[in-house]
Amino acid sequence: MSATVVLLRGVNVGGHRTFRPAVLARELEHLGAVNIGAAGTFVIRQAIGRERLRAEIARRLPFEADIMMCDGREIVTLLSRDCFTGYPERKDLVRFVSVLSRRPRATPVLPMSLPASGAWMLRVLALDGRLAVGVYRRHMKSIAHLATLDRRLGVSVTTRSWSTVTAIAAVLNDR
Repeated sequence: MSATVVLLRGVNVGGHRTFRPAVLARELEHLGAVNIGAAGTFVIRQAIGRERLRAEIARRLPFEADIMMCDGREIVTLLSRDCFTGYPERKDLVRFVSVLSRRPRATPVLPMSLPASGAWMLRVLALDGRLAVGVYRRHMKSIAHLATLDRRLGVSVTTRSWSTVTAIAAVLNDR
């Protein structure tokens, strides 16, 4: 069993559902937990079943939270691909990965642009299993479009920047 990546949804945003991820990582030290940033992202290095891990995390949080998980190999494989062909790094674009709670029932036509007409604010470029990869413009309207990804894909999602995903991969490769 490889490492598990845990992503909490909707925590430490706007002063709501706040907690200290570094404290949780220390409480999960027996599982080899590594905290990545302040958004509730962790790499769990020890082998543990997902339901047991979910219970370990849930009982330590001061609130209920959606807990998304994926296998570390999925992240490493994703980084080995060129997901951003045609979208070079630019200051006005943010590269992201959304982890889906499960595979969508229907695969959307890609690239999927939001809004569907006019100038796009967010674009999903690829869907690899439960990982959606895309870019969004640095604009306040983009946040609203990120919030609609759940509805558009038909499953719960949580999103992290590409820099967070590369930090996850660095921890995974440092095993």
